[in-house]
Amino acid sequence: MTSTPIAKTPAHAGTLPIMGLLGAILSVQVGAAFAKGLFPVLGSEGTTMLRLAIGALMLAAALRPWKVLPSRKTLPWLAAYGVTVAMMNLLFYAALERIPLGICVALEFTGPLFVATLGSRRLLDIVWVALAVAGIVLLSPFADVSRGLDPLGVLLALAAGACWGLYIILAQKAGAELGARTSAYGMAIAALVALPFGFSAAAPHLTDPHIMAGAVVVGLFSSALPFWLEMMVLARMPAKVYGMIVCLEPAGGALTGFLFLHEKLSLLQCAGIAAVIAAAFGAAVTARRPAPLPA
Repeated sequence: MTSTPIAKTPAHAGTLPIMGLLGAILSVQVGAAFAKGLFPVLGSEGTTMLRLAIGALMLAAALRPWKVLPSRKTLPWLAAYGVTVAMMNLLFYAALERIPLGICVALEFTGPLFVATLGSRRLLDIVWVALAVAGIVLLSPFADVSRGLDPLGVLLALAAGACWGLYIILAQKAGAELGARTSAYGMAIAALVALPFGFSAAAPHLTDPHIMAGAVVVGLFSSALPFWLEMMVLARMPAKVYGMIVCLEPAGGALTGFLFLHEKLSLLQCAGIAAVIAAAFGAAVTARRPAPLPA
């Protein structure tokens, strides 16, 4: 999961930027689906560690972060940013191991939504938060006990969402000096943080070409490809349009889970995902200022 600062160019969004952003959203979900396929062998921690390490190498090759070194003032923010990236990914993959992809993405998506409306006293923003909470309730294990949704998976996804919200704040602090290279530094720090959690699970398979090929695919689709696509479209797309389109991410997760992982959701779960999407879309449309980017 990566982020870049949004451009202030007032250009209108055309078809090509929109298609590029949709491609980035789909790429992240496809990467998550491939990652879930590695869980039986590597576990969520081993998969996370390899994903972050390979993503860090790809971003380093693309961005060459060593050309802009962080100052002492930025280092604490950068370190906190990297740790948050690691925890966000560890929690998300741990949740993904237990619950369907669409539900996992929708629950995590509530984190940046709450950050976007944090401190607001507008009635509209309260409505969006209430709608998101309703979506969480519909996605909880208590709403549809017949589906047997793992309560721990739900809590882990919500915790990942909290990390995502914190990530947005820290990315703004660290990114003020480093710009797009913040992602490369953050991913490298995150890979080091995740190393103790996943190395023992991943170590026996580091020489297995099939497992490593799968890990490279996860790193490519989850980090390098969506980052490149977003870099291409952000300069050509207003912030509000961006915020509206990324609200489709939970729906993309549900569709990818259905197509690639054969995950079927109940009507209540689909309604919960729809409520989260509607809340995020409403918050983006009525935002007074450009919303920060999700990861």
